Amino acid sequence: MEHISLIAVALVFLGFGLVSKKLSSAIITPPMVFVTTGFIMSGPALGLVHFEPDQHLLKLLLETTLVLVLFSDAARIDLKRLRNEHSIPLRMLLIGMPLTIVIGTAFAYSLPLGITFCEAALVAAILTPTDAALGQVVISSDRVPEPLKLGLNVESGLNDGIALPVILVLASIASALATSDSQHWFTFALLQLTFGPLSGIAIGYCGGWLIRRANNRNWVSESGEGIIALCIAGMCFIVAESLHGNGFIAAFAGGLVFGNYQKNRCKYLFEFVETEGQIFTLGTFFIFGALLLPMALTSFNIWHWVFAVFSLTLMRMVPVYIALKPNNLNFPTSLFLGWFGPRGLASILFVLLVLGETLLPHPEIVTDIVFIAVMISVFVHGLSAAPLALSYGNSRYASLFKSAD
Repeated sequence: MEHISLIAVALVFLGFGLVSKKLSSAIITPPMVFVTTGFIMSGPALGLVHFEPDQHLLKLLLETTLVLVLFSDAARIDLKRLRNEHSIPLRMLLIGMPLTIVIGTAFAYSLPLGITFCEAALVAAILTPTDAALGQVVISSDRVPEPLKLGLNVESGLNDGIALPVILVLASIASALATSDSQHWFTFALLQLTFGPLSGIAIGYCGGWLIRRANNRNWVSESGEGIIALCIAGMCFIVAESLHGNGFIAAFAGGLVFGNYQKNRCKYLFEFVETEGQIFTLGTFFIFGALLLPMALTSFNIWHWVFAVFSLTLMRMVPVYIALKPNNLNFPTSLFLGWFGPRGLASILFVLLVLGETLLPHPEIVTDIVFIAVMISVFVHGLSAAPLALSYGNSRYASLFKSAD
């Protein structure tokens, strides 16, 4: 990346920091700002930012972001609270999520997309994880009933880690069928799905044990806890990769064990994710707008857009409605939960991970569909979050839900 590109990117972050408080109460979300800015600054009109797709710096940024997202999302899930208030998030994860992949696979394969069945399932799986940050207003609104916010937040925190093994298996099968080397890809998938979680569980447990012992002796400061947590996340990834496991699955498993082993939550880790960690997240959205989105938009195919829109609507809404039907939620409430499943950071990073580690028959079609869906979601879910949260919160359906609950 040239110096002028680095200066341009720094100025974007500087400008965002200067107006961040204004944006927090505006209908325009930070991901919308960074995707748009990246797209404009890399276009022919300005041409200020030039990225090379194979640069090590970009790969490091994306991998670091995914490790932080998976580890921190998992660490923030309070399993004890989830057991007590489990109905909505568990039904959305255990029933709604598999149904989403099944419905998405069937629809993708029925369209003239020119992809194999495994690739159709892969696209559906990549576009299943949600990104609550794209509709943060809904999660933070005091008008939306607490169980609904908990359900959306827990679902978003867990579904990326749950989807990742499915994505890796599907990508391995698709690669095996494309290369006729089933033994290699079977071994690859087996190592990824065994040494990955085992490494993460072991390191996450040891890290949690160390912090607990240090806290009992009053040896560690709050910032020290954060340093330990970030080191644990990095070690989960590095150790798993050195054993030919999947470092990202290790980060998720390690975060889940680490966060729930401690009596007191690691406050500094969460503060890091909300501050310094936001640089990685918004940087990824900037790269998405500057490099990835233009590649997807150059080869226009109407069927890519059809499936992208379907993935953000019926592919999620129908499974959520079916999963929550036993809860006797009113239809507008199910619709509300079904709509607020934005696709964002996890989908971007997962498709790049798959491209880097496997050999798909039609990788450009898979990436185009995912990137178009993420682009639509960033803007449509971002713009609709505040109005719909206010409208639903003031409606009689929210009060009906509260009384039913």
